[in-house]
Amino acid sequence: MAASTSVVSVAAAAAAVPGVSPGADFSDLREIKKQLLLIAGLTRERGLLHSSKWSAELAFSLPALPLSELQPPPPLTEEDAQDVDAYTLAKAYFDVKEYDRAAHFLHGCNSKKAYFLYMYSRYLSGEKKKDDETVDSLGPLEKGQVKNEALRELRVELSRKHQARGLDGFGLYLYGVVLRKLDLVKEAIDVFVEATHVLPLHWGAWLELCNLITDKEMLKFLSLPDTWMKEFFLAHIYTELQLIEEALQKYQHLIDVGFSKSSYIVSQIAVAYHNIRDIDKALSIFNELRKQDPYRIENMDTFSNLLYVRSMKSELSYLAHNLCEIDKYRVETCCVIGNYYSLRSQHEKAALYFQRALKLNPRYLGAWTLMGHEYMEMKNTSAAIQAYRHAIEVNKRDYRAWYGLGQTYEILKMPFYCLYYYRRAHQLRPNDSRMLVALGECYEKLNQLVEAKKCYWRAYAVGDVEKMALVKLAKLHEQLTESEQAAQCYIKYIQDIYSCGEVVEHLEESTAFRYLAQYYFKCKLWDEASTCAQKCCAFNDTREEGKALLRQILQLRNQGETPSTDTPGTFFLPASLSANNTPTRRVSPLNLSSVTP
Repeated sequence: MAASTSVVSVAAAAAAVPGVSPGADFSDLREIKKQLLLIAGLTRERGLLHSSKWSAELAFSLPALPLSELQPPPPLTEEDAQDVDAYTLAKAYFDVKEYDRAAHFLHGCNSKKAYFLYMYSRYLSGEKKKDDETVDSLGPLEKGQVKNEALRELRVELSRKHQARGLDGFGLYLYGVVLRKLDLVKEAIDVFVEATHVLPLHWGAWLELCNLITDKEMLKFLSLPDTWMKEFFLAHIYTELQLIEEALQKYQHLIDVGFSKSSYIVSQIAVAYHNIRDIDKALSIFNELRKQDPYRIENMDTFSNLLYVRSMKSELSYLAHNLCEIDKYRVETCCVIGNYYSLRSQHEKAALYFQRALKLNPRYLGAWTLMGHEYMEMKNTSAAIQAYRHAIEVNKRDYRAWYGLGQTYEILKMPFYCLYYYRRAHQLRPNDSRMLVALGECYEKLNQLVEAKKCYWRAYAVGDVEKMALVKLAKLHEQLTESEQAAQCYIKYIQDIYSCGEVVEHLEESTAFRYLAQYYFKCKLWDEASTCAQKCCAFNDTREEGKALLRQILQLRNQGETPSTDTPGTFFLPASLSANNTPTRRVSPLNLSSVTP
């Protein structure tokens, strides 16, 4: 999937904006800083404040330039000079969000800067009216029913201008946004790719393109410009596609070449560690980021998710109060407060703050997903389903929403539905054991036991987060009367929980010792059976069975019963439980070429 225009026309259009053709590497950081300062000014003049802020933050992280190297603003063209009065007045109206008024005074202007502001004002006017109407008439779960009425007219006008090759990089960006809003995804991707060729320094175009790419294969077919901006784009898209190892390599490279002071890169690294559930590392980076930039609000909702997972109530309370003092009406602030109330099990209040976040920004992904979680806690499954579906509409790559839908349909006892949603979550997070365990449970309910075994084994192989995959696999072997394989799984499970060094209560530990004690007893391995039976006595639910088994072993030994040498397989307990520290045999690997049929 490549840009529809030729390379010649792209190069010609790029020449229209002086000084914004970045090189392919980071060899000249001074030149990169000049380019960032220039594009920060150009985007600010056009009201593209987020792109301007991104460029300014990145420029700030680089060493200061001497006065002699600071560039003057680009010279005005003849068309700019003719439109300067109308543009100045309209920009003042635009800045105070009087978009219709700004568009009225820009009507008929010919310069590219004024034309962009004219079209952008009309677009934002439509968006503002849509949001106002949504807030007035509908609840937050019904957002998306109201449309921006200006989009079709804008598409017709921008399409005409595009065919006449009259759009600069900013105009192409706006045309792409309009196409995306109209769900014309393929056309939007082509236009955004063209925009990155024409104006590679505009971060907004790269970011919009990032939101439309669904997998790595799609990324390979894009014809992107070979500039240093592409490195930032690739790092970002790798993070979004859960290719965390590649993303961290890119960000480390960016730090090495000179962007070590960039708060944007530091926050993205923290988000990457959050995505792979390296919670301690992510918390450490976020805490360091808070010291560097104490009034930063971006990504603080992700920070609050980490505090929530760790049940750090006081830290989450402090973060919520701090963000409230900075700006209580930011989406991230509302999500942090929602997480705080959720941690305190005040789920109605939490849902209220997530709804408030969605009133501020209906396309804020995190709020939809978190609100779905809250409705699940309140046992309101229909509202949870609706919230998760909205999250998927905003971003189809959000595995949490797919996983949440699977859990909801599991509660509703609809296994075929939940199998579909768990599969989608697994496709997005192929190495997340939670998705695989959930898939295994679904297959088990559908009596597809071979597939269930594959899922549980795969979950163990990728690193079982919840330490449940081996137990579930062992129970499955028990059902199928495969006692040798079940014993192997239970031994490996016990080895894992005793080798991790954490003093954690594992609910299935007693089950494992009970089965192994009975297994060894049947195999007439009295020493191993006795060791396991003694461990059973440490648990309330297996204490009596353990004592009974010890009495039986003692009785058989007194009768002179000799241990068997003809056993179906030799198994040994961990060294911490038995004097014999010979390692256990591994379970035979299952065919994992296809986890799902």
